[in-house]
Amino acid sequence: MLAAPDQHTWFGRRDHAFLLVAAQTGLRLSEMIGLTRSDITLGTGAHVHVIGKGRKERCVPLAKPTVPTLKGWLCEPARGDGQVLFPNARGTRLSPDGVHYLLVKHATTAAKVSPSLKKKRVTVHVLRHTMALDLLQAGVDRSVIALWLGHESVETTQIYLEATLAMKEQALGKTTPLNGKFCWYRPGDRLLGFLNNL
Repeated sequence: MLAAPDQHTWFGRRDHAFLLVAAQTGLRLSEMIGLTRSDITLGTGAHVHVIGKGRKERCVPLAKPTVPTLKGWLCEPARGDGQVLFPNARGTRLSPDGVHYLLVKHATTAAKVSPSLKKKRVTVHVLRHTMALDLLQAGVDRSVIALWLGHESVETTQIYLEATLAMKEQALGKTTPLNGKFCWYRPGDRLLGFLNNL
């Protein structure tokens, strides 16, 4: 989907930068459309400064491949008052409907190469969820992911972990046991007592 926007146009370059930042940082929709140019710090310690839910501030690091794209985008002629990072044609903030339009547009284009996208509804929240799952699967601690996403508690992040386990169980359900019938192992009371006393 990142390759879908036509980067020969201003809108395509904006959309590419928007999708890349959304997918890499896991920012909420409101956070993405609220970003200003001054919220971006490039160079050593590149990051995005965000004011999220409840007016809580956090800094989200930018991956090295994201930095050149943002540098290029920041060199584009500014529209409007020049403050909004990802403006619409008039130079004001993108609306949620505008973001929905660009996501549907690029998902449709990407579906020509990756047909599985035809069955998926791509939203900024899906990109956020995907980033969180990637971090979990890479072994990043849940408390770090909670801070990254701006969650008030680690329990909120637990939802993503449960989604990962559910996906793994679905994959397991599609496999055939090598020998014999598949069944869940149920430990006896003695084994459970031993494990509980460890």
